[in-house]
Amino acid sequence: MTAPSSRRVTIVPNGPVLVEGPVELVTDDGVTHTSDRFVVAVCACRRSKRYPFCDTSHRKRVRDDVE
Repeated sequence: MTAPSSRRVTIVPNGPVLVEGPVELVTDDGVTHTSDRFVVAVCACRRSKRYPFCDTSHRKRVRDDVE
């Protein structure tokens, strides 16, 4: 038996989590989502209309930490 190959995961500050694909994601409601893309952007803010995949909705966020 061979060990599974590791995947690179990149956490983008104030953005998505980038995962080298292909990936299979299971959401908290038990639904499985798959993508065979080279890199998959996973939503970290839950604003995406395509959740669990990122649609760049995080860019529309109004910053509340402006001094």
